[in-house]
Order: sequence, then C-alpha cells, then structure tokens
Amino acid sequence: MAGHSKWHNIKNRKGAADAKRGKVFSQIGKLIKSAVKEGKSGDPRFNPQLRLLLDKARAANMPKANIDRAIERGLGQGKGGSINEIIYEGYAPGGVGLVIVGQTDNPQRTASEVRNTLSKAGGSLGGPGSVMFMFERQGEEYKPTMPMELEDEEQIIKLEELMDALRSNDDIEDVYTVAVWEGKDEEAEE
Repeated sequence: MAGHSKWHNIKNRKGAADAKRGKVFSQIGKLIKSAVKEGKSGDPRFNPQLRLLLDKARAANMPKANIDRAIERGLGQGKGGSINEIIYEGYAPGGVGLVIVGQTDNPQRTASEVRNTLSKAGGSLGGPGSVMFMFERQGEEYKPTMPMELEDEEQIIKLEELMDALRSNDDIEDVYTVAVWEGKDEEAEE
C-alpha cells in the first residue's frame, strides 16, 4: 500500500498538533503582551492579570522563552525596540471595509504581512482615511457607522477566513469590518 506508512501518519498528526499548539501559544502571547502593557509591569506580583495569564500559559505547556519574549514585547524591550499601536485600513473582496489594529515593533514588516494576506484573499491595503470614515471608535473597539449587509454565503466564508488569517499574525490584535450578516453576533460571543 503505497503512501500509507506509519511514519507518514505520525508526521501528519504531529504537524496538526503542533499547529494547534502554536495557535494557542500565539493567542496567550498576545494576551500576556497586552496585560503587561496595560498593567505597566512585567512582574506577576504587581500585575494580577499577568499572573492569571502565566498560569494559563503554564497549563498549556508554553515554553518559558515564549513567555519571556511576550513580556519583553509588552514592556517595549527586546530586540525590536518599542512596541507601537498601528492601525491599517483595507478592503476585503467585494469592497468590504476593514480596520486592522495591531501592536508592532516594526510597522514596515507588519504592513507587508497584512498587505500580503489581503492580496492573497483578493483584497487590498488602503491608505490612511480610506476606510476609517465608515467606523466610529467606541472605547477600544471600532463600530461600523455604515453597515454593509452580506447575504452571499461564499463571500461571508471568504471574509471570515481572511479575518482569521489576519488575526493569526502575532502583531495583529483585532480586525473590524463594516460587513454584517445573520449569525455574526452569535459567533463573536462563542
């Protein structure tokens, strides 16, 4: 039976498990970075939110090097320098406006990664002000002032995949869209 080796099956299972673990580590790392930045301390004795996240990281068997790197980035240290909040504006396929919020030590690299992700999905990165007029800032979130109703199931799936791909980037905190569709609020609550 060609193509059915035990090694091949183990490799595929291990690859899938590593991808899941990497995604969890990335999410916890973002949360640690945010907690350090908000609490202005990398010491868990003085930052209770960080203490809880460190417990969560240990429960997920996150390597100490990854934890230390996330704390350094939250403090604005590390090899890249200070961390700055940056906002990208872009369009998903079908002209759907997106606001992409990130924290990065290298805006050029992050812009390149965002542009690449958008172009692979058939979208494009816009200039400053190209999409922001469709949003209103409410606290830390951006709410659409001109919602765009989506009914095409294929377009909704493509938009969700694009938003997930953008969020998987370590420097991207969140992605907001003007598109609304049935069931969108229930997915966000889960």
